[in-house]
Amino acid sequence: MRTLPCLSFFILAVTLVGCAVGPDYTPPAAPTPTTYKEIKGWKVATPRDGAGRGDWWTLYRDPKLTYLVKQVEISNQTVAAAAAAYEQSRALIREAQAALLPTLSATYNAARSYTGPGARALGVPTYASTFTPQLSGTWNLDVWGKVRRQIESNAAAAQVSAADLDGAKLLAQSQLATAYYNLRAADSLQDLLARTVVQYQKTLDIVQNQYNSGYSVTLGDVATARAQVEITQAQEINVGVQRAQFEHAIAVLIGRPPAELTIGHHLLSGSIPKIPLTVASSLLERRPDIAAAERAMQEQNALIGVAVAAYFPDISLSGVLGWAGTHPLPFQVANEMWSLGAAGTQVLFEGGLRGAQVDAARTAYWQSVATYRQTVLTAFQGVEDQLVAIRLLKQELVVQQRAVKDARQAVDVYLNQFQAGTIAFTTVVTAEITLLADEEAELTIRQDLFLASVSLIQALGGGWDTTLIPSKQELESNVSLLPQLPPNEAGLRFELPSLLATH
Repeated sequence: MRTLPCLSFFILAVTLVGCAVGPDYTPPAAPTPTTYKEIKGWKVATPRDGAGRGDWWTLYRDPKLTYLVKQVEISNQTVAAAAAAYEQSRALIREAQAALLPTLSATYNAARSYTGPGARALGVPTYASTFTPQLSGTWNLDVWGKVRRQIESNAAAAQVSAADLDGAKLLAQSQLATAYYNLRAADSLQDLLARTVVQYQKTLDIVQNQYNSGYSVTLGDVATARAQVEITQAQEINVGVQRAQFEHAIAVLIGRPPAELTIGHHLLSGSIPKIPLTVASSLLERRPDIAAAERAMQEQNALIGVAVAAYFPDISLSGVLGWAGTHPLPFQVANEMWSLGAAGTQVLFEGGLRGAQVDAARTAYWQSVATYRQTVLTAFQGVEDQLVAIRLLKQELVVQQRAVKDARQAVDVYLNQFQAGTIAFTTVVTAEITLLADEEAELTIRQDLFLASVSLIQALGGGWDTTLIPSKQELESNVSLLPQLPPNEAGLRFELPSLLATH
C-alpha cells in the first residue's frame, strides 16, 4: 500500500505530459505582391502548376549542359557538405527525442571480504563473497513540454537544412550554367576575332599591294593595317585565358580537378528558352531560401517555449531494484531490495536569468521574422530584375543587330572607295574598328540574355517547391542509421558515400 502514493503521482505526472508552454507557431504575413510588375496582363496557365519542375536545364536543349549540370548532384563538394549538414540535423532530432524516454542502467558489484581471527569464535567465516546486481532507472518527465519544444525546434531546423541543401544544389547548378554560357560566349568571341583577323589580313594585303604599286598609300598605312591584325590576334589569345578559367570553374563545380575536364569548342547560338512562370504569390513556395527562412521562424518560435519551460520545476522519477547475497546469480541470492522515488526541483532565485533567456528567445524569433520578410522582398526583386533585363536586352539585341549590319556595309563601301583612291585609309580603319566593337557588343548582349535567363530560373526556384521538404512527422519518425538521403524526402537523389567519395 505504501507504493500507492508513488503510483498515483506517476499517473498524475504522465497525465500532465501533454501541455507545452510557449507560443504555438503561426506563420507571419509576408510582403507579397499580386503580380509581377514586368508582366502586364499576364494570366496563369491551366493547369496552375504550369512551371517546370526538377530538370530546369532541359529547357535549353543542350545535351552537354544537361550532362554537366547532372554531375552537380553526384559530386559537387558544397552540395556534399550541405547533405552532411542535413544528416546531422536529422540526428539532432533523434538526440532530442531520447530525452522523452527514461534512462535505465545496470550495475553488478562483487566484493571479497576478510574478517580477523577473533571472529572465528562467533562462527563468522574468515573470508566471504558478496554479490550485488542492481537495476536503476530515472525519468525526467516533460511535464511542461520543454523537450517537445526542443524536438519541434530541431525538426524545423532539419527542414531548414533540407531547404538549404536544395538551395546549395540550385546555386551550384545555376553557377555551372552561368560558367557554361560564359565559356560558349568566349568560344564565339574567339571565332569572331579569328574571322576578323582573316578580314584584317585581306585589308593588309590590299594596302601592301597598293603601296608596292606606288599608289597614294604610305608606309604608315601599311604599319597601321599590320597593327590591326596583330592587336586582334592578341585579343584572340587573351580570350583563351578567360575560356580556360570558365572551364576550370565548371570542373570544380562538378567535383573534378580542372585537369580532368575538357569541353569542346562550340558557339553561343540560338535564343533563350521561354521560361514558364507562376503567379507572384506562389514564389513563396517555389524558392528553397524562402522556405528555409520560414522554417527558421518556427525553429526560433519553439525555442521560446524551451526558455519559458525553465520557469517551471523539473520533475523526475527514479527507481532501484537489486539483490545482495553470496551467490553470483541474482535469482539465487537471499536478499532483495528496491526503492521508488520522485523529485521536484524549482529554482527560487537566479537573478533574472530566465527572464533574460526568454527575452533573448523572443528577439531571436523577431529577428528571424525580419530575415524571412527580407528574403521574400529580395526574391521578388531578383525576379523583377531578370524580367526587365530580358525584356530590354531583347530590344537592345534587335537594335544592335541593325547596327552591325550597317557597320558591315560601311566597311564594304569604304574599302571599295579606298581601293578606288577616293578616301584615306584611316576611314577604313575607323569603320573596321567600329564594326568589330558592334559585333562584340552584339555577342555581349546575347551572352547577357542567356545569363539573365539562368538567373531568372534561379530566382523562380528552378522548379523547386515546398513539397520537397520532408514533413515534421517524417523527420521525427526517421530512425535510419545509414548515412543515406531517402529519395522521397526533399527530392534528394544521392547518397553521402557517393558525394564524399574522392573523384
